[in-house]
Amino acid sequence: MALLRPLSLRPGRTQRRWGVVLAALLWSALAAPAPGMAEQASLEYAVKANYLYKLGPFVEWPPGAFPGPASPFNVCILGDDPFGQTLEEAVGRQTVDGRPVAVRRLTAISGVPACHVLYLGRGRSQAAEDALKALRGAPVLTVTDEGQGSHGGVVHFVLRGGRVRFGLDVALARANGLTISSKLQSLSIALRGDAR
Repeated sequence: MALLRPLSLRPGRTQRRWGVVLAALLWSALAAPAPGMAEQASLEYAVKANYLYKLGPFVEWPPGAFPGPASPFNVCILGDDPFGQTLEEAVGRQTVDGRPVAVRRLTAISGVPACHVLYLGRGRSQAAEDALKALRGAPVLTVTDEGQGSHGGVVHFVLRGGRVRFGLDVALARANGLTISSKLQSLSIALRGDAR
């Protein structure tokens, strides 16, 4: 099997389009009026669901992260799923670098899962910390969520002023064989203990 070239973020139409999409998503999250509690939780997870696959074009995976040229871009949820149907609606018929986006739900990590993005929700079967240790060095963009009580992913969702924001651990991404674009880095916020 021929090795795939890494996903690239060379300047071009696709990168500019995704930059505009990500900036628009961030702007809509920042500019949205504060809704009621139930609406706010629903809106919060709708924004996070969109982020899960829209982060993809801003990350470069190593060769071999995709088994074949038509392999899907897998967004996985480990533990309790706070998204419900919202995630399927968000990914719909979307693609990442021409690959269809697929959603998978996992109850535990054993070996390296066929996930490109892995969201760690609350889980009874495997603690987020154990899952993160199991995935250290694997080409998986791990996503943790302050609202779900988990920390330590490459991407970490936080609420600031009622808005969904994210921090990045670029060193952890590098250790997992992933390269995060400077454009995505510029949209992230500094988290406690971050040297930036």
